[in-house]
Amino acid sequence: MAAELLSALCLVAVLEGLFLFVAPGSWKRAAEQLLALPDRQVRLLGAVVLGLGLAALWLVRR
Repeated sequence: MAAELLSALCLVAVLEGLFLFVAPGSWKRAAEQLLALPDRQVRLLGAVVLGLGLAALWLVRR
C-alpha cells in the first residue's frame, strides 16, 4: 500500500510539473485568480475537485 501511495504522489508531482512546463503563463493567471477568491470559494472548489477525484479513483479501481 505504501508503494502505491508513493507512486500516486510522484504522479501528482509529474502532472504539476508538466502544467508548469507546458503553460507557465496560464498557470500563473490561474493562481492569481485563486488568490482573488475568498477562502470559502477556494474551499468549495477544493471540495468539488476532491469529490471528483475520489469518484474517478473509485471508478478506475472498481
